[in-house]
Amino acid sequence: MPHSVAVFGAAGFTGALSARLVFRHPQFELQTVTARSDVGRRLDELYPHHRVPVTLEELDLDRHADGLDAAIVAYPHGAAAELVSELRARDVRVVDLSADFRLHDAAVYGEWYREHPAPEMLSQAVYGLPERYRDQIRHADLVANPGCYPTATLLALAPLARAGLIRDVVVDAKSGVSGAGRAATEKTHFVSVDENISPYGLPRHRHTPEIEQELAALGAEVMITFVPHLLPLDQGELVSCYVTLTRADDDLDALYGAAYGEEPFVEVVSTAPGVRDVRETNLCRIRVHRDERTGRAVVFAVIDNLWKGAASQAGQNLNLMFGRPEEEGLT
Repeated sequence: MPHSVAVFGAAGFTGALSARLVFRHPQFELQTVTARSDVGRRLDELYPHHRVPVTLEELDLDRHADGLDAAIVAYPHGAAAELVSELRARDVRVVDLSADFRLHDAAVYGEWYREHPAPEMLSQAVYGLPERYRDQIRHADLVANPGCYPTATLLALAPLARAGLIRDVVVDAKSGVSGAGRAATEKTHFVSVDENISPYGLPRHRHTPEIEQELAALGAEVMITFVPHLLPLDQGELVSCYVTLTRADDDLDALYGAAYGEEPFVEVVSTAPGVRDVRETNLCRIRVHRDERTGRAVVFAVIDNLWKGAASQAGQNLNLMFGRPEEEGLT
């Protein structure tokens, strides 16, 4: 019997794509899609390419949570925690796409975002990077889906961090404009991004503590330099990581091959990857090499920021939470 799933906040880019993936999943049933705007419109009117003929409704938990097995919450940071708390009180399992449950420390969340709305729930959340926390996700009721930049960066750096090889790291990240979300994208004039590239989120970007938290959990307690840039693309993301190593004699190709050889959604490649390689997939492609002149390791990783960086990773997490094959509905 299919598991019933709702997508709350389905009018945005990641919410709409989440609805598409659930709608087409062989063992999930899309029970409800809600929005705080565009109520009454069909999702396939807003996003014809997703082909989801379901009408967006105003949230009514008494009705929408009845008989619901799981929910994907695609609300903004700070706004998701209250809804997630209410869903968990009704025993609905949740994958949250916001940052509200990614950071373990409420004080750190407060420093980078705002006062946390539900700090008592932080300990219940599992960080939703399957390649790192697969076993915990299988038994989780609340999964904090990682940000898109942390997903690519952590997959790029995890083998080095686990091996104790990171002394210092600079992450130069680039993303298409959809990473800013639907509201911001609609306000951004075409001429401001076309034939242009610019850094943003300066002097400090909110994904920084998320990356540092997870690197520390892998044994690399470092302060990173992280600078994202906006590209004139609709979607796609590249992170270039420049790592000062603690030692110089490790075989980096063997290290990455051992880390990801059995991973269904990570490909270690021998040439520099591009964002087209992974468009509209749940894949991350990684290239690692050692700069013999400087001794640094250089690691490139590409993902689709709306897919592996958000919606399809949420689907991967739902599969794990419900004991489904990890690739189901995503390949």
